[in-house]
Amino acid sequence: MTSKQRAYLKGLAMNIQPIFQVGKASVTPEFIEGIREALEKRELIKISVLKNCCDDPKELATLIAERSGAEVVQVIGKKIILYKESSNNKKIMLP
Repeated sequence: MTSKQRAYLKGLAMNIQPIFQVGKASVTPEFIEGIREALEKRELIKISVLKNCCDDPKELATLIAERSGAEVVQVIGKKIILYKESSNNKKIMLP
């Protein structure tokens, strides 16, 4: 992903709400499956890391991206933005 594409996705992500939350249980296989399904439908998602989660948000972002096949767009504080191009439901056209 180029820096221009990343900047474009950051702009789109500013207006979306987090649809997943990482808490005490951290990352489970069910959580990853939910992420995969959401990425297939939406392509761009935001995840919130709750205060009771002991893991580092940057490490979590890398782990979730690896397991779901997505790319980390940005990690700001306790918010993670992920992108994965949908195979049959393309909504976002990258520059």
